[in-house]
Amino acid sequence: MNTSTVEVSGEKVKAWWDKRLTEIFYDICIKEILKGNRPGTHFTKDGWLYIMTNFEKETCKAYSQRQLKNRWDALKKEWKAWKKLKDRDTGLG
Repeated sequence: MNTSTVEVSGEKVKAWWDKRLTEIFYDICIKEILKGNRPGTHFTKDGWLYIMTNFEKETCKAYSQRQLKNRWDALKKEWKAWKKLKDRDTGLG
Protein backbone atom coordinates (compact mmCIF):
# COMPACT_ATOMS: atom_id res chain seq x y z
CA MET A 1 0.00 0.00 0.00
CA ASN A 2 1.42 3.38 -0.98
CA THR A 3 0.63 6.83 0.38
CA SER A 4 1.17 10.42 -0.62
CA THR A 5 0.57 13.41 1.62
CA VAL A 6 -0.83 16.77 0.54
CA GLU A 7 -1.51 19.78 2.72
CA VAL A 8 -5.11 21.02 2.44
CA SER A 9 -6.10 24.16 4.38
CA GLY A 10 -3.09 23.76 6.63
CA GLU A 11 -3.91 20.10 7.30
CA LYS A 12 -2.01 17.16 5.83
CA VAL A 13 -4.26 14.67 4.06
CA LYS A 14 -2.95 11.25 3.02
CA ALA A 15 -3.94 9.45 -0.14
CA TRP A 16 -3.94 5.67 0.31
CA TRP A 17 -3.26 3.57 -2.77
CA ASP A 18 -4.04 -0.11 -2.97
CA LYS A 19 -4.04 -2.33 -6.05
CA ARG A 20 -7.69 -1.62 -6.91
CA LEU A 21 -7.31 2.17 -6.69
CA THR A 22 -4.11 2.04 -8.73
CA GLU A 23 -5.79 -0.02 -11.46
CA ILE A 24 -8.76 2.36 -11.62
CA PHE A 25 -6.36 5.31 -11.78
CA TYR A 26 -4.23 3.97 -14.60
CA ASP A 27 -7.29 2.84 -16.58
CA ILE A 28 -8.62 6.40 -16.43
CA CYS A 29 -5.18 7.78 -17.39
CA ILE A 30 -4.94 5.42 -20.38
CA LYS A 31 -8.33 6.62 -21.62
CA GLU A 32 -7.12 10.22 -21.41
CA ILE A 33 -3.91 9.40 -23.27
CA LEU A 34 -5.91 7.71 -26.04
CA LYS A 35 -8.23 10.75 -26.22
CA GLY A 36 -5.19 12.97 -26.84
CA ASN A 37 -5.19 14.74 -23.47
CA ARG A 38 -1.49 14.02 -22.99
CA PRO A 39 0.03 15.50 -26.13
CA GLY A 40 3.58 15.53 -24.81
CA THR A 41 4.90 14.58 -21.41
CA HIS A 42 2.06 16.06 -19.34
CA PHE A 43 -1.70 15.77 -19.19
CA THR A 44 -3.68 18.82 -20.31
CA LYS A 45 -5.87 20.77 -17.86
CA ASP A 46 -8.92 19.05 -19.33
CA GLY A 47 -7.18 15.70 -18.96
CA TRP A 48 -6.48 16.25 -15.27
CA LEU A 49 -10.02 17.49 -14.70
CA TYR A 50 -11.42 14.34 -16.32
CA ILE A 51 -9.04 12.14 -14.33
CA MET A 52 -9.97 13.79 -11.03
CA THR A 53 -13.71 13.72 -11.73
CA ASN A 54 -13.85 10.12 -12.90
CA PHE A 55 -11.52 8.86 -10.19
CA GLU A 56 -13.83 10.35 -7.58
CA LYS A 57 -16.92 8.90 -9.32
CA GLU A 58 -15.45 5.41 -9.46
CA THR A 59 -13.81 5.32 -6.02
CA CYS A 60 -15.70 7.88 -3.88
CA LYS A 61 -12.29 9.36 -3.03
CA ALA A 62 -11.72 13.04 -3.75
CA TYR A 63 -7.96 13.08 -4.25
CA SER A 64 -6.43 16.36 -5.37
CA GLN A 65 -4.67 16.81 -8.70
CA ARG A 66 -1.40 16.95 -6.81
CA GLN A 67 -2.06 13.60 -5.11
CA LEU A 68 -2.99 12.01 -8.43
CA LYS A 69 0.09 13.50 -10.10
CA ASN A 70 2.27 12.22 -7.26
CA ARG A 71 0.85 8.74 -7.91
CA TRP A 72 1.43 9.12 -11.66
CA ASP A 73 5.05 10.12 -11.00
CA ALA A 74 5.56 7.19 -8.58
CA LEU A 75 4.12 4.69 -11.08
CA LYS A 76 6.29 6.14 -13.83
CA LYS A 77 9.38 5.81 -11.64
CA GLU A 78 8.50 2.18 -10.80
CA TRP A 79 7.93 1.41 -14.48
CA LYS A 80 11.31 2.91 -15.44
CA ALA A 81 13.06 0.81 -12.77
CA TRP A 82 11.25 -2.34 -13.97
CA LYS A 83 12.11 -1.58 -17.60
CA LYS A 84 15.76 -1.02 -16.70
CA LEU A 85 15.90 -4.38 -14.92
CA LYS A 86 14.06 -6.11 -17.75
CA ASP A 87 16.40 -4.69 -20.40
CA ARG A 88 19.53 -5.85 -18.56
CA ASP A 89 21.45 -8.89 -19.68
CA THR A 90 19.37 -11.99 -18.96
CA GLY A 91 22.35 -14.31 -18.81
CA LEU A 92 20.87 -16.52 -21.49
CA GLY A 93 23.64 -16.19 -23.96
